[in-house]
Amino acid sequence: MISHPAYDAGRWQLVENRLDLGVLPQSESLFALGNGHLGWRGTLDEGEPHGIPGSYLGGVHEELPLPVRESGYGDPECAETLVNVVNGKLLRLFVDDEPFDVRLGTLHHHRRWLDLRRGLLHRSTDWTSPAGSRVVVRSTRLVSLTQRALAAVAYEVEAVHRETQVAVQSELVANEPLPAPDPHDPRAPQHLDRPLEPVEHAADGGRLRLLHRTRRSGLLVAAAAGHRVSGPKGCSVHGGAEEDVARCTVVARLGSGRRLRIVKTVAYAWSGMRSAASLRDEAEAALAAGQHTGWQGLAEEQRRYLDAFWARADVELEGDEEIQHAVRFGLFHLLQAAARAEEQPIGAKGLTGPGYGGHCFWDTEAFVLPVLTYTAPEAAAASLRWRHRTLDRALERAKQLQLRGAAFPWRTISGRECSAYWPAGTAAFHVNAAVADAAVRYAQVTGDAGFERAAGVELLTHVARLWMALGHHGRDGAFHIDGVTGPDEYSAVADDNTYTNLMAQANLRAAALAVRRYPAEAAALGADEAERRAWLTAADRMAVPYNAELGVHEQSAGFTRHAPWDFAATGPDGYPLMLHHPYFDLYRSQVVKQADLVLALFLRDSAFTPQQKARDFAYYEPITVRDSSLSACVQSVVAADVGHLDLAFDYLGESAEMDLEDLQHNTRDGLHLAALAGVWLALVAGFGGLRRHGGHLAFAPRLPASLTRLAYHVTAFQRRLRIEATPREATYTLLSGPRLEIRHYGHPLTLERGVPRVRAIPPLRPRHPPAQPPGRAPRRKEP
Repeated sequence: MISHPAYDAGRWQLVENRLDLGVLPQSESLFALGNGHLGWRGTLDEGEPHGIPGSYLGGVHEELPLPVRESGYGDPECAETLVNVVNGKLLRLFVDDEPFDVRLGTLHHHRRWLDLRRGLLHRSTDWTSPAGSRVVVRSTRLVSLTQRALAAVAYEVEAVHRETQVAVQSELVANEPLPAPDPHDPRAPQHLDRPLEPVEHAADGGRLRLLHRTRRSGLLVAAAAGHRVSGPKGCSVHGGAEEDVARCTVVARLGSGRRLRIVKTVAYAWSGMRSAASLRDEAEAALAAGQHTGWQGLAEEQRRYLDAFWARADVELEGDEEIQHAVRFGLFHLLQAAARAEEQPIGAKGLTGPGYGGHCFWDTEAFVLPVLTYTAPEAAAASLRWRHRTLDRALERAKQLQLRGAAFPWRTISGRECSAYWPAGTAAFHVNAAVADAAVRYAQVTGDAGFERAAGVELLTHVARLWMALGHHGRDGAFHIDGVTGPDEYSAVADDNTYTNLMAQANLRAAALAVRRYPAEAAALGADEAERRAWLTAADRMAVPYNAELGVHEQSAGFTRHAPWDFAATGPDGYPLMLHHPYFDLYRSQVVKQADLVLALFLRDSAFTPQQKARDFAYYEPITVRDSSLSACVQSVVAADVGHLDLAFDYLGESAEMDLEDLQHNTRDGLHLAALAGVWLALVAGFGGLRRHGGHLAFAPRLPASLTRLAYHVTAFQRRLRIEATPREATYTLLSGPRLEIRHYGHPLTLERGVPRVRAIPPLRPRHPPAQPPGRAPRRKEP
């Protein structure tokens, strides 16, 4: 799993056992800390060397012109990008007047480890300066999951062998210079030059403050820091500030074995509406609360929060320690991306880096929210409330496109469309299906009637109206949705994309149920019985392209008659295809970037027979190249469902390795949250067999030869369940809540609290696995 010698992993830790500057940017992403509101990349405490320094606040963005060569009607007017806000992590160290820099002198030892159970990043470094002064530096960093505005660092310097003078400059720094992005990689972030305008700066001894405003979006950002210093007598503390830097300097003379310890607490606040005085007071109040709690109190709060999370979310494996680590690593980072986002977007990279400009895509609703709904439902609710809060912009976007209903953006931070490439952006209306599907899942699984009444009905109604505006009843009697782009971005502007149509079908039926369940809210939206019946008629007549000669569903109408892609002429250096071939060539060929029809087999599994799923999966495997990090986990789930367990295990390994092995070569820009969520999906929905059919849960677990036990927890219907599977049997235990009826391989099973129920797993008929495109098979996963 982790082949690079710099990294090692245990069940509950990710360890950097030596400092390799060649993977430093990747390490900064892997060791990032956050809570959804605030994110700190895992840069070294002293700031240098670094790959991409990054401190982010969810929702804080800058506007910039879109680089459009030719404008067209309905094109977005500007783009948005995540802003690197004030860096509060910095603690520059000077040893006998020499800067502490691991590139100089002698580095005897370096170790960092991310503790997934406690939410802490630890570091220990033993270093001798060029002049021979030796020190040991230890630090522990946290971003609070309980006090959302806060982060803190406990920084300690110990002199070794001889008396040493040390100076620590603890800083708040704005407008840090950032490295130039790769101009040949469209996924690379666009870094801004000095995006923050100074508003206010102050320093009073160990108390620091900076206020800035983004230049075009007009967002105010406040940062405040306080310090607790302990060490030998005679320590001095000085403070100073200017427009972009506020600094507290601590100087001490340490005898051999003596230590200087600084606890730095940092608080952030931001707003697009409030005054500078209000933001200043908010940051200062948060800082005072954090210092009142103290370092030990913050660490204890962090541990209690994570204890509760792991009790309801943990996944346990026997047979593969690397996958065990990967699923916990993924769950931890998903929680960090969402726990305190509180009605701000969850970007594709979370707050771990600037990749994709910090934009939120459909990845959030389609991949991340299903996991959060079963493990951290309050975070899923907050994300959906953010979508609801941006509904006005989605309604306006639909009007601009001359459509009724709501058209949610393909990529965004504020809720405004930021994609200038309309075939893959505007035409990808399936983002609306993901939003509606996530809202339905959350409401059904949690029973949150308040959310459904206040937000769910409105979301579903406007998305249903969009499908009706996009579609039409054809002369064949079917309801067609033409000219759209499905999840596969190598097939754009197609008619009747099967995934989109089936998701729209489910959306329409859910909307019809919602307006009947909440008639007052429906009336306020103007949704009457005639409209409700029209939704149901369109759903019942939804076109689902099928090639009877081949016996498979088509990804979109006519897809199976496209020319096959010439895989023989595509060498290993020709991937991803989008960087080596014109989209025109891709669009007219049978080649698939990522799971599309196969994703429908997962999310709309009840729309297919087992035989259809097996044939469809076998057809699309040989043409799916997985040029997207979203694909492997879906292929794993469906491979397990149709009985290709070893292949499913290999795809699980690919999802697990996405960032730990940097498979997409852009982990430097932040982690792939959807792939991290995909590890959970592959285990729980794939080998764990979890499905939701309306208000009921169904299970069909089956393990690959490499796993001897799988146990996981889900929270659903105000109950908490534990499901444990071995190769021969499954055990279901209701841990909390009243009696629950589930299904095991289609058979009803009633669970009583605290009473394990054991059922046999039926034998699997051996199947010959399908092939993949030449050179694109997943790497064989060895346990």
